[in-house]
Amino acid sequence: MEKGRLCSPGKKISYNIISVNCAAMFTIKDHLEIRNNHLVIGGADTTVLAEQFGTPLYVTNESRVISNFSAYRTAFPDAHIYYAAKANGSFAILRMLARQGAGADVFSFGELYMALLAGIPPQKILFNGNSKTDFELQKAVEIGIKVSVDSLDELHTLSKIADSLGKIVEIAFRVNPDVSPKTHPKISTGLKTSKFGIPSGEVVDAYKEADKLGGITPGGIHCHIGSQILDTAPFTEATQKMMDLVEKITGIGINLKFVDMGSGLGIPYEKGIKVPTPREHAKAILPVFEERTRALGISPKLILEPGRFIVGDTTILLTRVNTVKKAAKNFVGVDAGFNLLVRPAMYDSYHHVVVANNVKSQGEDTYTIVGPICETGDIFAKDRTLPQIEKNDILALLDAGAYGFSMSSQYNGRPRCAEVLVKDGEADIIRSREDFEVLLNGQKLPARLM
Repeated sequence: MEKGRLCSPGKKISYNIISVNCAAMFTIKDHLEIRNNHLVIGGADTTVLAEQFGTPLYVTNESRVISNFSAYRTAFPDAHIYYAAKANGSFAILRMLARQGAGADVFSFGELYMALLAGIPPQKILFNGNSKTDFELQKAVEIGIKVSVDSLDELHTLSKIADSLGKIVEIAFRVNPDVSPKTHPKISTGLKTSKFGIPSGEVVDAYKEADKLGGITPGGIHCHIGSQILDTAPFTEATQKMMDLVEKITGIGINLKFVDMGSGLGIPYEKGIKVPTPREHAKAILPVFEERTRALGISPKLILEPGRFIVGDTTILLTRVNTVKKAAKNFVGVDAGFNLLVRPAMYDSYHHVVVANNVKSQGEDTYTIVGPICETGDIFAKDRTLPQIEKNDILALLDAGAYGFSMSSQYNGRPRCAEVLVKDGEADIIRSREDFEVLLNGQKLPARLM
């Protein structure tokens, strides 16, 4: 792997805010720092990273990934933590989490393949999804993966596949608990009108049906109410509803080995927003879970599926300024577009913007940061007060680790950027920048066009 040392050893200097090696630093946002007026992540100067590896560039702080995962493991010491692979499918991230003992919540055979390759054991993977193909179901059965069943149609298909292979597949039903998590409608997955899960009023009958089918063993129950949730009350409500179902399912003689409560804990994309911690998430769930299971005399394993919390704030997207234009607004055109970070265009999401090569300067003007994509909606940030911006400045879009690269594309014929992993001032390429030949991958001309 390509490496670079981006922080020269130096004398330890103490300051009121933080004590570090190399040079005077102070915290800008948790694990991010400023040194010599430059943004620093994982001990690496972002302006040096931009010159060394080019832009656009995703940069991930390895230590931050581990500490975020550890926060969940500490808050839920007796639970299994299944990382939601959809949030960021980087093989390096999957590998480091596998080494920390994480399981995985996967939503496709591709995510399953990557999780297994990274070293996550089959027994710690749950295959989720509302529209799995027969191929995906067959692979889950062959490999021995637990399946979260989303419909009776899927249940019968899975039973036939397992029977034909002479195997038994452990299942959970995904429940639609009709809980509003008070988040963006496009990431509210537990509403009554959501495409995900079986309505809670029909779930007990679904377990009765599953218990009669060949190739199926009901082993758990599953729900996930949404993403970027900033209030713990919906978690408590969902746990109460799920435990009501657990009581009914136990009452018909089915022994549930696990209860998967999903996750959805949010992160503070905007300054000043209070978000719950994993410990507060645990306080919302564990008392209900423990009291109800104790009363029933059962001991199912609790599973959580954090994704955004583990990777969201670990990563920044570096992008270079191509042009500054004064029109109806002060437009700053950068070399990254929504093909690399679609969240602002899709959800009107907020990402804090930092001028990486001029962090400490006071805001001088109001700018709208836009990409090069031929779409009016290719906007990263609207009307932000920032230091004076000039061509070739490096901007950093913060908190880009969740649903950033994993939702990227080659729209407008733009190959995807590189990804770099940093730790203690060293940088490793974990995904190479695509060249233009990749645009032709898989394409063929019929003979008449040759």
